[in-house]
Amino acid sequence: MRILRLVCILLFQTTCMQTKLIAAILLTTLIACNNKMKHEPYQWPNVQPPIAEKKAFNRTIHGDTVLDNYSWMIDFFKKGPDSTKVVDYLKAENAYLDTMMSGTKKLQADLFTEMKVRIKEKDESVPYLKNGYYYYTRTEDGKQYYKYCRKKGSLTAPEEILLDVDEMAKGKSYYSVTGYNVSDDNKLLAYGVDDVSRRQYTIHIKNLETGEILKDAITNTSSDPTWAKDNKTIFYTANNPVTLLSEKIKRHVLGTTESQDVTVYEEKDKSNYIGVGRFKNGNYIAIYSQATLSAEIRLLDAGTPAAAFKVFQPRMKDVLYDIVALADKFLIRTNWNAKNFRLMECPLDKTDSSHWKELIPHREDVLLQSVEEFKDFIVINERKDGLVKMRVRNLAGNAEHYINFGEAAYAANFNVNREYNSTTLRYSYTSLTTPASIYDYDMVGKGKKLMKQQEVLGGYDAKEYTTERLTATAKDGTKVPISLVYKKGFEKNGKAPLLLYAYGSYGISTDAGFNSNRLSLLNRGFVFAIAHIRGGEDLGRQWYLDGKLMKKKNTFTDFIDCGEFLVKEKYTSKEHLYAQGGSAGGLLMGAVTNMAPDLWHGVIAQVPFVDVVNTMLDESIPLTTNEFDEWGNPKNKDAYFYMKSYSPYENVEKKNYPNILVATGLHDSQVQYFEPAKWVAKLRDMKTDKNILLLHTNMEFGHGGASGRFDYLKDVALNYAFLFALEGIEK
Repeated sequence: MRILRLVCILLFQTTCMQTKLIAAILLTTLIACNNKMKHEPYQWPNVQPPIAEKKAFNRTIHGDTVLDNYSWMIDFFKKGPDSTKVVDYLKAENAYLDTMMSGTKKLQADLFTEMKVRIKEKDESVPYLKNGYYYYTRTEDGKQYYKYCRKKGSLTAPEEILLDVDEMAKGKSYYSVTGYNVSDDNKLLAYGVDDVSRRQYTIHIKNLETGEILKDAITNTSSDPTWAKDNKTIFYTANNPVTLLSEKIKRHVLGTTESQDVTVYEEKDKSNYIGVGRFKNGNYIAIYSQATLSAEIRLLDAGTPAAAFKVFQPRMKDVLYDIVALADKFLIRTNWNAKNFRLMECPLDKTDSSHWKELIPHREDVLLQSVEEFKDFIVINERKDGLVKMRVRNLAGNAEHYINFGEAAYAANFNVNREYNSTTLRYSYTSLTTPASIYDYDMVGKGKKLMKQQEVLGGYDAKEYTTERLTATAKDGTKVPISLVYKKGFEKNGKAPLLLYAYGSYGISTDAGFNSNRLSLLNRGFVFAIAHIRGGEDLGRQWYLDGKLMKKKNTFTDFIDCGEFLVKEKYTSKEHLYAQGGSAGGLLMGAVTNMAPDLWHGVIAQVPFVDVVNTMLDESIPLTTNEFDEWGNPKNKDAYFYMKSYSPYENVEKKNYPNILVATGLHDSQVQYFEPAKWVAKLRDMKTDKNILLLHTNMEFGHGGASGRFDYLKDVALNYAFLFALEGIEK
């Protein structure tokens, strides 16, 4: 799993500020006037949807035979005989969506403009210091991407543009650059490029003195180039071009070809993800191999790149661990005899578990999430009662204190902290009403400084919005938190539309953060709510364990119970309750529409993982084997029948379903396009209602959608227009 850090953007004066302010004020005025008007139902066009061809295919396993009429839709992925037919079907669904939503075209355009005008186009990130240079990105008016820049020694020094991504992306419908890594001598930049949206990156190296792009190009990587101290050796993760699995760690020496690269590690367990990186103090390069239930790390002195990696601690059954390197010891965060993890230490030269010594013990009510290391301090990221706490410890004497965030409900995480010899912690902070903020915290003086807060153009007053933290009771008695936000003036009478969101998988916590796009919902009378359901780690490791494998249905029933609670408490009603989730959260959407179809007026399922059994049986599909510890392996009988009992595609029945909008990407590397396509085709064939069912396939993008900083707003506008059409909101 990958940890995504919240990246915020610096305030910077724009030349068209007055124009944007006027436009935003006019839009806000129109919205306010419209909210006082009676909502008229949207008139859906009376056209027939595409009907997918049926081709009978029987799957038989464990003595169980299942008919799959739409298995042929995998052919574009498999390059099979029906590839063209698959694309034609997806295009027909897109045309049907365009027709059905044609009456909202102006609304979608207005929503796009409304959301775009809130974004500061000419902007700059907060610079961070690394090895004598300040690095940052900046954006320009009207441009989709950014420039990656640095200044030597001081923020007043001349700017060097290292990469002009706006120029690099010209002519590309999708373009992603990531994995920036500058060599120790500050002369070479390694970075990865994906222009297909499959998360398969080609690593390039740029000479920062001459501007030359070297001939070295390394394909099919995870974009994690890691320099050794010699400024000529790079380690990277090589992926399987078909399954996309991270299979090997290789060593590349500048001036040689990719075919000459040496494999320094090959992962034999297909359920493990692997990667490579270098610790902050620069002394060690680490190879990590991790599945959901076990981990193993190998180390190499960064000054001897040709030497062999050594195992830190051999993998142990059901034991996870990760490490950070200090000057005189390693710190180990592990769940070894500690469900919520504990912190341990060991000498630099004695790293197996027999030498691990406990620093911070296990606590039943606190999840130890991560550690940020510095020369004189460590900062422990903990989660208690669903909220992040940051615990600062001085390594000289172990004196401790917690950072005071000042709000009762929020989201916080470590930001960019590249300097080991620093006494300043940079962290990100937000809440449902607080725009994304970046703080520098003085670990010695205990003072914090706001470095940047996301500016919402057109005016935003947090005092106009109210947040609440509620608790729903699941059917098994478990208390499930709900975070919600609405604009003041909301009345708890069951008449307000409410959008309920959740994810609930992989132990990923869904914190309550700000999103300026969401104002377009709130300003039109919607309530937005997050259900902190089991399957995430919102309330600790057990919260995750109780929502995976043979307990996965808890995720779905928690969400349903949250929806029923909100209806019971009159925050909304069934006629105005909507659900949204993506990827594994899309599985959630598919499951709850099968389990409680009459609870929702509408559902938005984005890149949904809905064909669980078939995908998990096919190890040629990207990432399948990595997921066995999350969902189970259906080759095992018990796992098969449990997964079959909730898999959305398997459980579509002849009954009424809510209005549904499904979104996918033809080049999706995480959830392949054919899963939602098959699901929609089967729903069309089976459902007995006249509600709306739409499938939108982006023919150019993948799992994460558009790469430009504005293009994705078109998808948000489509989602919102779908909701507004169902509510009869025209403007």
